Amino acid sequence: LPQKDQNFFRLGLKYPKDSAARIMQREFVTIDLDWTVGQTMDFLRDSTDLPEQFLEIFVVDKDRKPIGNASISNILRSDPNIKVKDLVAENKTFIPAELDKERVGNIFTQYNLVSAGVVDNEQKLIGVITGDDVVTIVKEEAVEDALRLGGIGAAEDISDNPVETSKNRFLWLFINLITAVLASFVIGMFESTIQKVVALAVLMPIVASMGGNAATQTLTVTIQLIASQQLNVKNVMKIINREVVTGLLNGLIFAAITGVFVYFWFHDLKIAILIGAAMIVNLTVAGLAGIAIPVTLNKMKIDPAISATVFVTTVTDVVGFFAFLGIASLFV
Repeated sequence: LPQKDQNFFRLGLKYPKDSAARIMQREFVTIDLDWTVGQTMDFLRDSTDLPEQFLEIFVVDKDRKPIGNASISNILRSDPNIKVKDLVAENKTFIPAELDKERVGNIFTQYNLVSAGVVDNEQKLIGVITGDDVVTIVKEEAVEDALRLGGIGAAEDISDNPVETSKNRFLWLFINLITAVLASFVIGMFESTIQKVVALAVLMPIVASMGGNAATQTLTVTIQLIASQQLNVKNVMKIINREVVTGLLNGLIFAAITGVFVYFWFHDLKIAILIGAAMIVNLTVAGLAGIAIPVTLNKMKIDPAISATVFVTTVTDVVGFFAFLGIASLFV
């Protein structure tokens, strides 16, 4: 490789794998602090070592620390005697080289950036990240999050053999087995009640399934808020209250729907009321668990995208069965 390319590779390898420095482009255009628009245009016409494509020019001081960046379109429309530093955007956003690439994507989205300079620990400009680079990041992160929500810890490749695939999926399947046993234990506590009324066994999956789906909806929204850093200390209680109230409202609605359906199915008002009450309890708890569990895991520095699903499902199963069978045991 040419010496220039070798230097580029060495620079990138100094930084963590998923950092901004690993995805940045190392070819960019800089001009001195005191250059005018006219001088800049002459430089762009005469230079033979410019990147093939670029949208912005960075203004740097004598230490190569960026003052800001100006768009090409703005420069082209300006008086040749104006200094480019006077055209610099007010919202100057520079990306630390060690910043995680997912956070980079969030910054681009938050500030609606076309490109952003990357700076090292000394605040010197070492690269640039463009919107095209961020699109790639967003796609990769979306795939990773989808895999994690399915309990897959690492991305799988089409070339992986069955043993590698099994290893990748084993841990969370094993944890899921333990939590399923816990839910079964709750059912076993009410074995005598189920034996008295067979309809309870028929209807249990409805309560658990509705709670699980409601919790998954809340969990998906919460993980998205955490990933985009929209969920913070200031608004977390507001979002928790919203999800609990939403769960309660959905519980009331589906309690009525399910109660009517069960009444006409079994012609038993008691069972209709039982499943309605259990539905209200489980969907309300599902709303709380769907946000409280991922928020707690995130506080503990555990990735909620990969670990929350199992725990949320367990909570809704256990609460659903306990509420339905527990209330039933009082009346049967």
